[in-house]
Amino acid sequence: MMNPVANAMVALQNSESRNLKSCTIWPASNLIGKILQVLQRHGYVGEFEFIDDGKAGMFRVQLLGRINRSRAVRPRWSAKASEYTNWEKKLLPAYNVGIIVVTTPQGVMSHQEAREKGLGGKLLAYVY
Repeated sequence: MMNPVANAMVALQNSESRNLKSCTIWPASNLIGKILQVLQRHGYVGEFEFIDDGKAGMFRVQLLGRINRSRAVRPRWSAKASEYTNWEKKLLPAYNVGIIVVTTPQGVMSHQEAREKGLGGKLLAYVY
């Protein structure tokens, strides 16, 4: 397992494509938890909880059936606030469809929130 963020995003998409009601993401990390918070804020996933198994832990995520594709961005490209439109064209199917999850100096947020605040950052994942 080389990239836990990529594994988490693929696990979400695979569970959605099989019409499951919940998904288990293992191993858990603070970064994956923050990405799940962004997805929850934008309505792509429901409630999620951390389950401590004595090792790395795991997240149990309630799925809402709104994810068509979710992937990690590899390598984690840097983007200026003015470049988010170009990345939207490359990663998302249409304008205002989906979000790109970005890590900025002020934390993990969607590209729309980062654009409003005028923050650049590194691209982590995208969902639509």
